Amino acid sequence: MAISSEDLPRHLSSGLKPLYVVFGDALLLAIEAADSIRAAARAAGYTERETFIAEQHFKWGELRNSAQSLSLFSTRKVIDLRIPSGKPGVEGGKALQDYCANLSEDTLTLISLPKLDWTVQKSQWFGALEQHGVMVSADDIPRSALPRWIAERLKRQGQSTDEATLEFLTDRCEGNLLAAFQEIQKLALLFPAGQLSFEQVKDAVMDVARYDIFKLSEAMLNGNAARFARILDGLRAEGTATVLVLWAISEDIRTLGKVLQAAQRGGNLGNAMRDIRVRRDKQGLIESAARRLKFPHIERAIQKAARLDKTIKGLRRGDVWDELLQLGLRFSKA
Repeated sequence: MAISSEDLPRHLSSGLKPLYVVFGDALLLAIEAADSIRAAARAAGYTERETFIAEQHFKWGELRNSAQSLSLFSTRKVIDLRIPSGKPGVEGGKALQDYCANLSEDTLTLISLPKLDWTVQKSQWFGALEQHGVMVSADDIPRSALPRWIAERLKRQGQSTDEATLEFLTDRCEGNLLAAFQEIQKLALLFPAGQLSFEQVKDAVMDVARYDIFKLSEAMLNGNAARFARILDGLRAEGTATVLVLWAISEDIRTLGKVLQAAQRGGNLGNAMRDIRVRRDKQGLIESAARRLKFPHIERAIQKAARLDKTIKGLRRGDVWDELLQLGLRFSKA
């Protein structure tokens, strides 16, 4: 069974399963999910708990031994296994498969993993976890869903605000979910329950956004000029190397060009993306941009990127950051 961290409370209210696996790159959501599972287990009478951290030289036999033994004062226990690297190795993978085949109703096992790439998710040990456990994904909240997430968190503390203020909060906290959570908690301390005004939020909230080159590329493909400019300014302020910024943008421009060329030859966008092996998490962005833009537009963008590469290497004069901005704005929605 696979559920999101947001669906976990509803799932737990209907009863506990012997095995839970929490994985994803959103640290806040992963922590909250694991805490919720442990709290539900305590309420259900799982009074004993053992924690294992599977790092280098971890003895996997300890996991099996723990599952087979209960203390004199407990009839139910929680085994809390954390695999920080997300890669248990050959021995660990085999141990996890054997463990899943012999789950006990008196033991609730919670396994915590980081974000996993598709190769790990195709492994036999991960397949065994999927077959026997509840997989709780704690993935980062995408920009488009962040205003709704913030609104829900405000609602939990009896507060609300308008859409414009939610967008303002989103801009200030994008890419930093833990900081967003802290800013929301701050609002609960500063103001009573009820409607929050824009001025109240603006004066209270810091700019704690984290910017990365992949979100910059996402904004470009979406044609969101304001977001692109804001993230680019953030990257510049953080001292990000311009060669990395250009690389991220150029990769997606070239991919988009290949998709458009394939579509021009009579293929549909879905088949073109599959043939080019566009990453699954990028397909929606690439398809949306491909429906909005024409190949000559992409061709000119590639030419500008080539000139910009020369500027970065000192072979041509120009303001690199300004030219990066102009390159991204070529993809703005009319």
